[in-house]
Amino acid sequence: MLNKFIGIGRWSSEIKLNYTPNGKAVANANIAINDRYGDDESTTFLPVVMWGKTAENTAQYSNKGKLVAVVGRIQVRSWESDNGKRYVTEVVADNVQFLESNRSQQQDNSGSTDPFTDCSKPIDISDGDLPF
Repeated sequence: MLNKFIGIGRWSSEIKLNYTPNGKAVANANIAINDRYGDDESTTFLPVVMWGKTAENTAQYSNKGKLVAVVGRIQVRSWESDNGKRYVTEVVADNVQFLESNRSQQQDNSGSTDPFTDCSKPIDISDGDLPF
């Protein structure tokens, strides 16, 4: 049998990092994944659970709004509460790939540092300045 989840979306919540009594890292966050069917668009919000180094790295290097790819498996948990039996469906992440860097967002906010931003404009240079 196969239980494999692969999704690309943005964190819709901050990543909450905690440690178990044994000292194992666990992080929780929600991912928003957009779906398009013709002209219709919908967003699915899924809780994601990360363990160990994946949890620590995600909490340190990513945050709300960042684009990520999550690979893992779907898990359904249940527990008893005052209102009866409760269920949650979540993704247990094996791997989280960061698809945006913090640097690229800072550049977008502080102005472009891309030397080729104006590449469609002619360059004012004389033939004598060319090395060939």
